[in-house]
Amino acid sequence: MADLLFLSHRIPYPPDKGEKIRAFHILRHLARHHRVHVGCLIDDPEDWRHVADLRTFCADLACFPLHRRRRRLAALLAMRPGRALTRDYFHHRGLARWVADKWAGGVRDVFVYSSAMAPYVMGRRGGRRILDMVDIDSEKWRAYAQASAWPGRWLYAREARTLLALERAAAAEFDHTLLVSAAECAHFALLAPDLGGRVTALANGVDLARFAPDLGLPNPYLEGSPAIVFTGTMDYRPNQDAVIWFAKDVLPGVRAARPGGKAPVFYIVGARPGRGVRELARLPGVVVTGRVPDTRPYLAHAALVVAPLRIARGIQNKVLEAMAMARPVLATPAAFEGITAAPGRDLLVADDAPAMIAAASAVLAGRHPGLGRAARAAMQRHYAWEETLAPLDTLFAAVPVKRGEVPA
Repeated sequence: MADLLFLSHRIPYPPDKGEKIRAFHILRHLARHHRVHVGCLIDDPEDWRHVADLRTFCADLACFPLHRRRRRLAALLAMRPGRALTRDYFHHRGLARWVADKWAGGVRDVFVYSSAMAPYVMGRRGGRRILDMVDIDSEKWRAYAQASAWPGRWLYAREARTLLALERAAAAEFDHTLLVSAAECAHFALLAPDLGGRVTALANGVDLARFAPDLGLPNPYLEGSPAIVFTGTMDYRPNQDAVIWFAKDVLPGVRAARPGGKAPVFYIVGARPGRGVRELARLPGVVVTGRVPDTRPYLAHAALVVAPLRIARGIQNKVLEAMAMARPVLATPAAFEGITAAPGRDLLVADDAPAMIAAASAVLAGRHPGLGRAARAAMQRHYAWEETLAPLDTLFAAVPVKRGEVPA
């Protein structure tokens, strides 16, 4: 089996949040064809307990701590013209030395997960290098700038410009670059028209067995009121913006309508809720859970799953998972972008508060009885991981091994 260097800005395990889900399934897929040497950063102390489990998928694993506050300060102190803060935030000297040692030892084929990790191997020649940018991260910073006041507007706009320059340079140097959807590829083509056919889409998938509708999971909700749920890591700005907007601008209208005769309760499920999110628990009908061991019971017993993101890039795993569990899903256009499904048949899409109120009320009143079944069927047709990741097999010209075999 060929050796492969796999670099990730966060530990690709467990597959319980956005970037980890895609990273883990790609890693597991590549481990069928390669001896994978994984180098990653860990910014959540909870993740250290998962290192031993991740080792079962790797020929070698090197994890390095990333202290968020220290790295923010270090990146700001290192600021210089034309250089993205992201680049210095994710730089770790120990990881850089480990990569150099692997390279010197002959591991030359590389899979890099996220543009932030590209600098670790930029300038090195000799193997096949694939970059998975997933999303156009610079566009996220541009959206932050548009939604912020000075000085945040200036800082975010600067990061958008400098990170785009890094994304363009990395995509030009790597042999091939992946993005999560055709829409992201089309947008990047506008930002980097000189890169032509070197950028293609590799869609996300969903674990259809893990996120199945008939697992018999316990009901975590209080009895008597239908549950509306949002799941996601709550120190992530787009998630914070989404739940604050929904709780303040949408939920009161849905509760006032009392579809089905009972006022619904909005559950915000996810780790590390900041002060602005925690304060939402003071509002009528809002529960903030914080970290939970498993989000699936909250999805399985929800009357409605919402994805009211106004800032979003790529494909939202939270939407795929809820649909795979045959739940009715209500999303904004930003959260729906890139998903192969039919609005009105497989899920509902609404672009402002009045439309959200009407759609949520309709679901809770029982006016979309087949929505969940159609959602599950759409996921089965289009989002099995084995199918979405099949294009990876041609990128390294690897010789297949027996299914389920992993490096010793």
